[in-house]
Amino acid sequence: MSRYESKPVTVQKPVDDLFDRFADLTFFESKLQQLPEEQRAKLGEVHFTADSIAIVTPQVGELKFSVIERSRPNKIVFGSQSSPIPLNMSVFFAEETPTSTTVTTVIDVEIPAMLRPFVGPKLQQAAEKFGEMISNLSNS
Repeated sequence: MSRYESKPVTVQKPVDDLFDRFADLTFFESKLQQLPEEQRAKLGEVHFTADSIAIVTPQVGELKFSVIERSRPNKIVFGSQSSPIPLNMSVFFAEETPTSTTVTTVIDVEIPAMLRPFVGPKLQQAAEKFGEMISNLSNS
């Protein structure tokens, strides 16, 4: 199992409030539509339903992540049935101050060792982009 972890990002929301935003992920869809075009372009094609996130990439097509675990207030785990390999994405929340939360995204994936040099950098980039997306959408 390989692990790709984003840099921690700070969101100016209390940890409980931020976790509550993940109760219904369509909240993020409405926030995404409110972002300026440049920011939306940087995030790429992303769609939200109540319990899932779909990310479309030219290299892989659509990857759909559904919530498989919620551990209040510090962890949400997404699994992907559409991935050709076992893949989970976890979002960790840690209280930084009473009014701010540190968010880290971790992607755990089973990739054969010979493919890691080719796929690893893309997965690291995906973890970083997802962390940025949560920060951008949550701070707005």
